[in-house]
Amino acid sequence: MEKWYLMTTVVLIGLTVRWTVSLNSYSGAGKPPMFGDYEAQRHWQEITFNLPIKQWYFNSSDNNLLYWGLDYPPLTAYHSLLCAHVAKFINPDWIALHTSHGYESPAHKLFMRTTVFIADLLIYIPAVVVYCYCLKDMSTKKKIANILCILLYPGLILIDYGHFQWNFTIPCHFFAFYLASVLKKASQERGSCC
Repeated sequence: MEKWYLMTTVVLIGLTVRWTVSLNSYSGAGKPPMFGDYEAQRHWQEITFNLPIKQWYFNSSDNNLLYWGLDYPPLTAYHSLLCAHVAKFINPDWIALHTSHGYESPAHKLFMRTTVFIADLLIYIPAVVVYCYCLKDMSTKKKIANILCILLYPGLILIDYGHFQWNFTIPCHFFAFYLASVLKKASQERGSCC
């Protein structure tokens, strides 16, 4: 029981640090014409929602690749599309084709930060916990220390929550989830996991 209390505390610390970093500004805020990576993420939602898949990666009058063209793999694009469907439900102006370029508002910033937080909560953090708990020949305290170190890794926190560049980390989250699943299966076959 104690290990779950410690693990929950560590996860809450990781989530608190993430959200605290997200309260700050971001690079490119209020700086036209490109507005930084925040605008890149918002624009990718605009493109994936409003254009057919076959047009996502090609220059056209509706998709100027010089204005934050979608240049990450399809998994990132599908994540943007999923976020865009939620954005459309909350406020269609956030992803309106052409007219939303440079859109910035406190409500939209909160939405964007929340999408990162939810992705961490649903994909990355469970993968880290499963991975660390399935490590063989390690005490519970060391496993929890590993979870803390991974969840507080400043590189991912600053990129995802400070800089708005989670286009790279979403595929990494899925990779971490995949690795945790493989490790858990292998450990279960040996009878040594959790």
